[in-house]
Amino acid sequence: MRTELIHGVLLFTGDFDQRDALTAQRTYPGRRVLVNADGNLEIHPAGPGLPRSLLDR
Repeated sequence: MRTELIHGVLLFTGDFDQRDALTAQRTYPGRRVLVNADGNLEIHPAGPGLPRSLLDR
């Protein structure tokens, strides 16, 4: 597993699911969390609306 910071987004590589996203949401309150199409976990800065995956940029 690897962790990177890309454009202010924490990216955890691995095989994550929604249970991991819920845990990350509790760990990083106020941040926007998503599991991308590759199964990686993205922790986005606080902001309005749903975060856009790094894969979509």
